[in-house]
Amino acid sequence: MTKVRFLHPDGSLDREVEAEPGTNLLDLAQKNGQPLEGTCEGSMACSTCHIILGADDFARLPRMSEEEDDLLDLAAHVTRHSRLACQCGVPEGEPFSVKMPGGSVNLENR
Repeated sequence: MTKVRFLHPDGSLDREVEAEPGTNLLDLAQKNGQPLEGTCEGSMACSTCHIILGADDFARLPRMSEEEDDLLDLAAHVTRHSRLACQCGVPEGEPFSVKMPGGSVNLENR
């Protein structure tokens, strides 16, 4: 199991959960009340599951595809360590932190 820390946009801890390595980050985030809409349901047709990772955690994931990189151009508050949660699996090993970008909105929770 890997400990996943979900962080608010200011970097403060929202919650910490345990997940099996390989678990899809979008699914895990949604099951744990995080404000990720995932409009396209993981088909990589939107950028509503944009997340920000620390440099070390970003490096633990496989390289992103060109399509994912292109979709991140549509997201707000993108950083050099941004990813789409639908395209990321929980890595094995040390705790992993996922920060919600500023301005993220989950329309289902309104």
